[in-house]
Amino acid sequence: MEHIDIVPGFSWFGKNIGIKDKTLDFGGILADVPCQAAAVFTKNTIPGAPVQVGREHIKDGLLQAVIVNSKNANVATGTGGLEDARRMCRLVAESCGIAPELVLPSSTGVIGRRLPMEVIVKGAASLQDDFGKTERHLLNFADAIMTTDTRRKIMSVKVGNATLVGVAKGAGMIEPNMATMLSYLMTDAAIPSAVLQPMLQRAVNKSFNRISVDTDTSTSDTVVLLANGLAGAVDLEAFEAALQEMTVYLAKEIARDGEGATKLIELKVSGAKTAEQALLTAKSVVNSPLVKTAIYGADPNWGRFVMAIGKVFAYQVDVAELVIYFGQGAERLKLDAAMDMNEVPLDDISELLKRSEVFLEIVLGSGPYSETVWGCDLTEGYVHENAHYTT
Repeated sequence: MEHIDIVPGFSWFGKNIGIKDKTLDFGGILADVPCQAAAVFTKNTIPGAPVQVGREHIKDGLLQAVIVNSKNANVATGTGGLEDARRMCRLVAESCGIAPELVLPSSTGVIGRRLPMEVIVKGAASLQDDFGKTERHLLNFADAIMTTDTRRKIMSVKVGNATLVGVAKGAGMIEPNMATMLSYLMTDAAIPSAVLQPMLQRAVNKSFNRISVDTDTSTSDTVVLLANGLAGAVDLEAFEAALQEMTVYLAKEIARDGEGATKLIELKVSGAKTAEQALLTAKSVVNSPLVKTAIYGADPNWGRFVMAIGKVFAYQVDVAELVIYFGQGAERLKLDAAMDMNEVPLDDISELLKRSEVFLEIVLGSGPYSETVWGCDLTEGYVHENAHYTT
């Protein structure tokens, strides 16, 4: 694994406290000083208790800590669940000597069950000693937030004198409008929250809002950006470019690690009349179970792509202008209405669909708008994993 740069002024921990049998299930982030903060949360109309508390705590644009448990989402748990989320914040605050309002809680896992607070209270008793500033502490945190993930998602980048690190989890309940997905971004750059918030929203719109595994929008989605300011000011354009690079990388890693997935799909829709048409069409195709299963089986059934394009009812597409490209670079294959369908290179298309990364482009016409989304194939593994998730 490549080296991850540590952000000065932050500490992390990840450990097992007994929520899961053996793997890490409890983790946190602690800054040396209160941070300028920004966050984007789920659009699901039944948000989890931690999301509700997180929205309250970030109103002033300041945070100093994050606390996360996995295996239990603390969603649809009523006023008791809200009190559990607030209690998690108090546990961190009391142990670390900070205000509870500076703590953002997150939970991920099964919906509809109360948190095992006796286990959490016991596990939180040694928090002050658990936090550390090493790469190992950061990696343990990345492992502790995982649920059905098969690997950690993490990246670091330098921006001038500052460092930016991002950690994410997510593998299922993912639709291109934030996924069951948690992401924590940390930097020592000095940037006010009023600048961070729109910057983060733009990055999320081009990354986490452009991925799909199964079209389900989670109740727990959270992306948080913390800036402790210890490195001083940075070039804002360079920082935003690095932030977008990082969120796109993490989003693609989530799509690549979709439950049961064997392939990452990158789909560009171009030639659209509007940005909305480009995005709606891209979502329709990448979300289509028939398209996803065809890609899994390397079945060159291009008619499924045409079907998924045509079910975007708000826009008419002239089939005579429609072009579908499979692959990229010198291997790219073109399919359009002018071709003799008996001469379509189905075997060659099938070979491209067998790759671990599948590249597609759909040209709708001569419009000026385009969008790119990422997804994964749909396999028996997804059905098996989700048919037995709580059993």
